[in-house]
Amino acid sequence: MQLIDDLLKPFPKEKVSVLPTPFYRMNDISDLLGSNVYIKRDDLTGFAFGGNKTRKFDFLVADALAKGCNTIVGIGANQSNFCRILSGVGAKYGLAVHLVLSGAKPKTPTGNLLIDHLFGAIIHHVDTIDPVERMEEALQVKNQLEYQGKKVYFLPPGGSIPRGALGYVAGWGELMDDFEMNHLEVSTIIHASSSAGTQAGLVVGQAITGWPGQIIGMSVDVPRQTLEKDIFTLAQATGNLVNINVERELVRVDDSYIGKGYGIRTAECEEAVTVFSRHEGIFLDYVYTGKAAAGLFDYANTGKFTPDENVVFLHTGGNIELFE
Repeated sequence: MQLIDDLLKPFPKEKVSVLPTPFYRMNDISDLLGSNVYIKRDDLTGFAFGGNKTRKFDFLVADALAKGCNTIVGIGANQSNFCRILSGVGAKYGLAVHLVLSGAKPKTPTGNLLIDHLFGAIIHHVDTIDPVERMEEALQVKNQLEYQGKKVYFLPPGGSIPRGALGYVAGWGELMDDFEMNHLEVSTIIHASSSAGTQAGLVVGQAITGWPGQIIGMSVDVPRQTLEKDIFTLAQATGNLVNINVERELVRVDDSYIGKGYGIRTAECEEAVTVFSRHEGIFLDYVYTGKAAAGLFDYANTGKFTPDENVVFLHTGGNIELFE
């Protein structure tokens, strides 16, 4: 979309993502749900097994290089999708990567952690689930690297800073192009939401274009009020980069599908993963997209969509978790 492209021109960008990603109607699932359900396949962004985080790194790695950084420190869990993409970006662009990961060091790395090792990332395991302890360890790693003379680009979980959120401002422009090319009026976009960066970027895009529909982030771990506050704060900061004001009413989160907690499967999530795979040949995961899809199914089955509505499921990736 030219309007968004023009607003983002001042910001350096690398082509980490392979774009545009596919967009199409899921015919079988639409028939099952009695609604027109389309999918945006951001699981197919083409770099390091893909996912939404590559769009963030289009801008993050460009910023790191522009600032002369030679090292990136990232934070996540042992199976972090964000850290997988970060590890690949570091390998591709010649940047040393240090990952501070919560969770005990496993005897044999699997899934995302296996890929981190393949990319040559240096792993610092912190055997805790306390995010404060993990952040303290990450800051110690950063300080040690800077003491050694490294120029460090430091990233919070999910890369959820304004520069990273620009990835989904750009992604919003791509969605608007998808809608236009398919002659669609879309009422609702549903996606998994957790560290705020993806939804903040989408909300800024909505503010820029004045799109009248609703973006619903299905929280996979954070209570609704907290996540809405995080998204709005980041969206405001991201909007400031492009001189756009963001209204609080644009931020919508539903925390009804978390279940017992982050990464803990629910029966509805398991069903959604199975339905997507067997009816559309699309793999979700049990941490993020499966829970978002459970929300999609529940909305359709409880009459929150009318049969003639066009709904979009933004697939943010994460299916490497299936091989954990």
